[in-house]
Order: sequence, then structure tokens, then C-alpha cells
Amino acid sequence: MRSFDAIIIGAGQAGPSLAGRLNQAGLSVAIIERHLVGGTCVNTGCKPTKTLVASAYAVHTARRGQDYGFNVAEPIEIDMKKVAARADQVIRGSRSSNESWLAGMADVELIRGHARFEGPNIVAVNGERLTAPRIFINVGGRAVTPDMPGIDQVPILTNTDMVALDMLPRHLVVIGGSYIGLEFAQMYRRFGSEVTVVERMDRLIGREDADVSEAVRDILEAEGISIRTGADCIGFARSGDDVEVRVDCAEGSQPIVASHVLMAVGRRPNTDDLGLEAAGVVVDARGYITVDDRLETSAPGIWALGDCNGRGAFTHTAYNDFEIVAANLLDGEDRRVSQRLPGYALYIDPPLARVGMTDAEAQKSGRRLLHSKRPMSRVGRAVEKGETQGFMKVVADADTRRILGAAILGTGGDEAIHGVLNMMNADQPIEALRWSVPVHPTVSELVPTVLLDLAPL
Repeated sequence: MRSFDAIIIGAGQAGPSLAGRLNQAGLSVAIIERHLVGGTCVNTGCKPTKTLVASAYAVHTARRGQDYGFNVAEPIEIDMKKVAARADQVIRGSRSSNESWLAGMADVELIRGHARFEGPNIVAVNGERLTAPRIFINVGGRAVTPDMPGIDQVPILTNTDMVALDMLPRHLVVIGGSYIGLEFAQMYRRFGSEVTVVERMDRLIGREDADVSEAVRDILEAEGISIRTGADCIGFARSGDDVEVRVDCAEGSQPIVASHVLMAVGRRPNTDDLGLEAAGVVVDARGYITVDDRLETSAPGIWALGDCNGRGAFTHTAYNDFEIVAANLLDGEDRRVSQRLPGYALYIDPPLARVGMTDAEAQKSGRRLLHSKRPMSRVGRAVEKGETQGFMKVVADADTRRILGAAILGTGGDEAIHGVLNMMNADQPIEALRWSVPVHPTVSELVPTVLLDLAPL
């Protein structure tokens, strides 16, 4: 048995960063990765998908050449092999950078293999047993493939398959009308595929307010994407080389005939084959590791970070998990997950950026509320770019004068939201942002005006 000061299981977003801090503190670290260094973000998530989104945006802008005063020959020819190769180059570059970074850490050993607990502080990998007083689990998650009628009879793609796809589907059916599904739906429509989105709920991205869902649907449908909400009877069947997708159980209803089907209905944690029971680590009914506010598990000396703990499903929350654990262990601080503001973005074009409460959540809180909403057509930068779809809105507490939440659906919204997020993090009143002087011409410059228009909801 070999001993280390710390063992990290998984080299996703949090793992290598934590290894770096522990290495700087002079601690010996084993970081174990069974597949690809960098985790979901680098290999099948943020990095490749946003690279593909950028390619699709460039194609879309070229098609709108007349709007900007130039002509591009139609039809625009899409070389999907080059599109996929560009994404692959970004993946490999990021992964290689992470691997080189870990290799340069004097007290860190990267071990390739599958780790399983054999006791509270014992991990087995490649036939070897390792022990450490501190163990950190950072194993991420994977796409869910639910049990639907006929699903085992047809080929189904996940986000992992999509980022490696180097051909153009004739007709892509996306099962799931939320973040991952909508990003792929729009990009492949822009590349030239026929696209249909199938969603069980009555509207897209059901966690958002109804006005956001409706506006996103309008944006996608305007680009020729078919959307079937309220699909309460999804099933699959072979039809030659194609797939028949049933969305309605009514007698005589016709299935959608697809060349490709993307399953984008959620993710599950990679916790089912770690031997967690041997370490006394408790998971919930969905397999997420139960952690407290400092990310400590039910087993002393074991922490869980990133997607596997159910406390956030984003790269930035995984990285913040690392920051919380490192600050508490190495810097003598008392950082907690409950101090984190929920913020995220949906990277369709234009993007949707969100922080804090939705309008619906704020109304349920029982507070006296102030609310304001402005269309992006009132933003000079959006007009100048010819990208005026969407709106921005803010909800605030009328008594404390604190912003409770905001949404920006519009060009540059994923960047502009941070002015609001920073004010909320700093616990500053509305007036602190209202009297800021943003740079012109930017999307952010309309935020103080939106705050000026706050009125009782």
C-alpha cells in the first residue's frame, strides 16, 4: 500500500486545480483518472460545444450578409469534417494543457485507471492500494438515456457523440427542450439540418419564467426549428435506415422520421461503480453524493466536488467547489456552498444569462417586489449589430433595495449579467448599480436604465 497526503478521484474541472493548490502546500497527491483528463467541460461539454456554436454563428452571420451590406454566394457550403476537426483541436489543446500542468507538479502523480474504495481511506486502482487521510471525489456525470418504448431498438446519440459527429444529419430530432438540447438544435439547423425539438413539458426550459421560454421558442422557430412541446408519449421504432419518433399517442398521429436522434433529457452522476459503500459515503436516490455546506461527505476525511454532488451542474460551480474546499483546508477560511449565487447561461444565439431568482421564485418568497423589463431593441449595441432579439429584466426586494434576480436574453447577455451578479455578491443596494456609469456603446449600459424603471410588481 502506498501512502499520500491526499487522493483525488477524477481529473475534471475541480480535480487538477485542487491538485495544484495541494502541491503548492507541499502535500503529496495522487490524482486518478480512468478516461480523459479535463472531464466533461474539456472533452464533451463547454469547450467543443461552444466551438461548434461559434462555427454555426459564423455561418448564420454570413447568410445575413445582405443585412450588413455584402453578398455571400448561396448556398453556403458547410464542411462538417473541418467543423468537427476545429472542435477536436480545441479539445486536444485543452486536454494537453491540463496534462502538462499536472506533469509539472513535483508532488503530484497522475494515475490512469479506475478507482474503487476498499475502506474509508483506502482506494484500489490497477491492482494497487493507495491510502490518504484526505480523499476528494470529482468524478462528474454522464448523459441519461431513459427507458422509453423502443429506445433499445434504435441508435441514440448523446452530447458525447454529437461533438464527435463529422457529418450533417438530414433530420435531427432532439429529445429534450433544455440547455444542451437547444444549443445542438440551433447549431445544426444553422449548419443545414432539418431539426425538430421534442419536449415532454408544455414549454421549453421549464425552470425559466414563461416569458423567457416563449421568447426562446420564438427565436428558434424563426430559424426554422420545429418544436413539439407537451409530448406525452415518446417512443421509437426502426424505419429502414431512419428512426421513427412517436410524440403523440392519439390514434392516427404520425411519427417524425429522423435520420439522427439526440437524447438530451438530463445527466446522472458517475457514482455507481466507486465502491462508495465501503467508505461509508452516502448517496441520495438519484446517486448524487450527499455533502454538507462545506462539501464534506458523510465519511470523515472525504469530500465530493463538481457534478457528482448535486450542488451545481456547471463548470463554474465545480471550480467554485474547488475554491471552497481549498480555502477551508489551506487558508483557514469558512467558505460554504450556500454563499454561492446561482448563475448560468444558455448558449443559443442570442444567449440567455440568469442570476438569482426567477420572477416566479421571487413572487413565491412573499416579499414586496420591484420589477423592470426592457427589450433588447432599446440597446444601442444590439441595434448596431443587427441583433435585437430578446430582453433584459430585473426583480428586486422593495424593502431591502437588493436585487433578487435578473435575466438577459440577448446579444452579449452572458457577459453583461456579471455587473448584476457582482452587485448581488457584494450585497449592494439597487442604487450602487443604478449610479454606475457603464461604457458606451455596450449591452451593460442599459442595466442602470432598467433599474431606474423598477416599479411594484
